[in-house]
Amino acid sequence: MALRKANKTDETDETDETDETGTTGKTGTIGDTAKNALTATRVRIAQLVWLVFLVCALFLAIGALLIALDANKENSLVKFVLDAASAVDLGIFSRNNGIKDFSGSNADVKNALFNWGIGAVVYLIVGRILAGIVRP
Repeated sequence: MALRKANKTDETDETDETDETGTTGKTGTIGDTAKNALTATRVRIAQLVWLVFLVCALFLAIGALLIALDANKENSLVKFVLDAASAVDLGIFSRNNGIKDFSGSNADVKNALFNWGIGAVVYLIVGRILAGIVRP
């Protein structure tokens, strides 16, 4: 118990004030409020950018897994995921004409795993970089 009391910080004498919108916050200037609003907006945009890139990477990764597992392509959910993965592969990571084109047995599975796998990793890297640029 003595350690908790020793680590507890002293309370400050700052007062909360209610502004014209009815929100309560620490006293400060209008410039501080605008800066805080801009920072919060940039954080939300960075989160949205990361979420979009993460969803694209997930479509590619799950699509590659479905191809590898030889999932029923007549199933509407499987068809949706494969169509979405084909849409976000940008042609660069296409399983039919991507970065690397395998031939021989199981070429379709190898193409999907390699090209869509690389695409998913690239989406994650680019998404993190862009979110880091946007975030304050």
